[in-house]
Amino acid sequence: MSKHVAVIYGGWSTEREVSLSSGRECIKALREKGYQVTEIDATRDLAAQLTAIDPKPDVIFNALHGRWGEDGAVQGLLEIMDIPYTHSGVRASAIAMDKMSAKAMFMEYDIPCARHVWVTRDEIATGAALPPPYVLKPNNEGSSVGVEIILTAEEEQNMLARDWVHGAGVMQEEFVPGREMTVAVKDGEAMEVIEILTGNHAFYDFESKYAQGGSEHVVPADISDDLRTKLRQNAEAAYRALGCRGIARADFRYDPKHDRLAILEINTQPGMTPTSLVPDAARHDGFSFADIVAWMVEDASCER
Repeated sequence: MSKHVAVIYGGWSTEREVSLSSGRECIKALREKGYQVTEIDATRDLAAQLTAIDPKPDVIFNALHGRWGEDGAVQGLLEIMDIPYTHSGVRASAIAMDKMSAKAMFMEYDIPCARHVWVTRDEIATGAALPPPYVLKPNNEGSSVGVEIILTAEEEQNMLARDWVHGAGVMQEEFVPGREMTVAVKDGEAMEVIEILTGNHAFYDFESKYAQGGSEHVVPADISDDLRTKLRQNAEAAYRALGCRGIARADFRYDPKHDRLAILEINTQPGMTPTSLVPDAARHDGFSFADIVAWMVEDASCER
């Protein structure tokens, strides 16, 4: 008898629409592979939704994105309910979603990072923060939600003149010019390096990630063997540093002028939409979309 997989997706975070897209693609792939699939658009009563499934699922495929779905909250619930699940566990998920905490771990493991600080609006206004160019990033959102690039003093003043949208504070990170690179890591082993070309977009923002034609993925990236090795080694080191499981994806900036590499973050719940990066890396390594989704199901466990 095939495994019974419950796919949880949707939810109520700012990344709901992305999660719905990921979930639909994974549901289709799992059915293609012969799994029995139950679909769950997650609510805050997720425990009741899961308890109501009869028979109890053998595995939860976690296709949620954003807060609650990939920050350790759902992972803890699934461990309490003793249901095996995909992707990383409570600790890795919580740290990866908290950008400042993740940076601290990366630095502990000598993974190159750009300068970064936690700042308030007043600290930026009074000059007590990093000078432009820099990037403002909400500490616990994904998919580039709320990210702003401030390149000049004039842009900084314009930003400060608007309503402050970053809550009590925000991570301010030195802007590293150059190329956008990403490396998926499967069970601790780096996959092929992908370069992301964003066309008219200043960076890999929400639209360039999820709109058809919003970006171009170059697989394998046209880079030197030495840089490829560094990217793969640092992606694996980041995966180990946080204790990730299943498939995760590390994102980097590379400044060719100064031969400088900087990790941006590691994503423990990479998108599985039609425009996502992990499926591209999987195809390069000989896995179909359905193959990689099935691998994640077979890799699932409790207490990850």
